[in-house]
Amino acid sequence: MNMPFSPQAITVRILAQDDQNELKRIDKFVCDHAEGTAFHRPAWTMAVSKACGHEWRYMLAENDDGELQAVLPLTLVHSALFGRALVSSGFAVGGGILSLSDHATEMLADTAWGFAEVHSFSTVELRGGPTPCDKWQNKDGVYAGFVTDLADSDENQLLAIPRKQRAEVRKGLKNELVVRIGSDEVDRSDHYRVYAESVRNLGTPVFPKALFDAVMDAFGEDVDILTVLNDGEPVASVLSLYHNGTVMPYWGGGTYEARRLRANDVMYYALMNHARERGCQRFDFGRSKVGTGAYSFKKNWGFEPQALFYAIRTGDGEEVRDVNPMSPKYRLQVALWQKLPLSVANRLGPIIAKGLG
Repeated sequence: MNMPFSPQAITVRILAQDDQNELKRIDKFVCDHAEGTAFHRPAWTMAVSKACGHEWRYMLAENDDGELQAVLPLTLVHSALFGRALVSSGFAVGGGILSLSDHATEMLADTAWGFAEVHSFSTVELRGGPTPCDKWQNKDGVYAGFVTDLADSDENQLLAIPRKQRAEVRKGLKNELVVRIGSDEVDRSDHYRVYAESVRNLGTPVFPKALFDAVMDAFGEDVDILTVLNDGEPVASVLSLYHNGTVMPYWGGGTYEARRLRANDVMYYALMNHARERGCQRFDFGRSKVGTGAYSFKKNWGFEPQALFYAIRTGDGEEVRDVNPMSPKYRLQVALWQKLPLSVANRLGPIIAKGLG
């Protein structure tokens, strides 16, 4: 006689201590999961906590055999300017619940919200992954992601770029720019200098350099910096994450001079070729807000936008936390920030940006 199928019970617990055995187990779960990202990995969670001073938690769902069924990394963001929120993942464009079943997803979502209520966090943000049921809002139509396969050679990679954008890359290649790839102090220093100028020009505060250093230290061989130099001076630079055969240029930018030299175009083309040489098969251009210049730039490279879904839950009567610099409420602040001397922006920016999460 066949016994009726009875699914194993799932229990949830919260990891709040730096237990290396547990963190290694979580990392393996993330790397084995088809939808796992660098932002689910303990390396990211710990780097953010170390550099920005926010606490962290991992919500873990396990079956009767103690096997992981779902994980949820959370950054406990405290900011006088931007409020309190549980964010998955902090300072990332991805994260959310990484799960093997709907049941485990719902259990982690309920646990996260219960934790938020007990500890006076008015908002929980899940930046990716499945959207839980009940009182969670599905925030879609705001951001899009851009991912495509890499070509099998430098020549074919260039030919894969649409004609108009390919012409920009070719113009940049004629400028005899030098591409340098590394992770030592000169790479980190040049990257931060270029990135800080780039975000100031966009009107947003720069993250602390400690965050970039912590990510570099935590990810080891799974991160590097590609810098484009003109006459020995860095004009464009990008810090990229590598995860399961995919490269993601995450923190990148260029100086004013980069536009004239087409240095950003050279940078991304060089990164595509470098990533392929590292064994990557996919290029993840990251997220952009629909309708922005960055959104159009990525489409010009032949990437098709894919809608991103963020799940958000707030307490009764609470407004959704808004940390998007493109929001109309920050228009005046953005305009003023663009006019700040770079030295001033670089002193004030990290103090503000640590609270963005």
